[in-house]
Amino acid sequence: MESTGRIILVPTPIGNLSDITLRALEILKSADRIACEDTRHSGQLLAHHGISGKPLVSLHEHNEARRAPELIAAARAGETIAVISDAGMPGISDPGYRLVQACIESGTPLEVLPGPSAVITALIGSGFPCHAFRFGGFLSVKSGKRRSALTAALDSGETGIFFESPHRILSTLEILTEINPAARACVARELTKKFETYHRGTAAEVLAHFQAHPPKGEIVLLVHAPE
Repeated sequence: MESTGRIILVPTPIGNLSDITLRALEILKSADRIACEDTRHSGQLLAHHGISGKPLVSLHEHNEARRAPELIAAARAGETIAVISDAGMPGISDPGYRLVQACIESGTPLEVLPGPSAVITALIGSGFPCHAFRFGGFLSVKSGKRRSALTAALDSGETGIFFESPHRILSTLEILTEINPAARACVARELTKKFETYHRGTAAEVLAHFQAHPPKGEIVLLVHAPE
């Protein structure tokens, strides 16, 4: 007879390794195996918190569809499997969505722990309205699609949140300034890390800043229609 285990999505820190809940640590310590986006990266996090000897399996965007049935079978055979990504909440611009769908379709017990999210952290820190917002994931490498996404966010009247590369943020801010130089913009950079910064102002002002100070690190871009 099948002994049903469970699959648990566990958020991990987005920068500061101390930003992990007691419950998340308990799950990681007690799990039979841990599915990681990058086993080497996750190994450093586990070692930092004194967790060792756990079987680690890779679960990334290129193998998630193939690996999901294996993890489902292990859970239905009685294993508790923790799922983590490199940073933040699995499934948010990270692997996890296909596995969740497979759990639902197969009736496999699934839990999702609350925890760190760059989206929510940046939203609150921006000072922009947060009663309604839209998360657009990573902006397209194609300028036309970026323009459409930014225009839609401004037209919505809600706060728009996007992930962006430091190599493209200047181009994106130029597009935003062309759409509306008075649009509200915030670039949240290196959240929870030593060099965390928030740069807030009009699109034109934020563009001018980063033209003079080329950005590095991980970036969340927030936009809102002018006040």
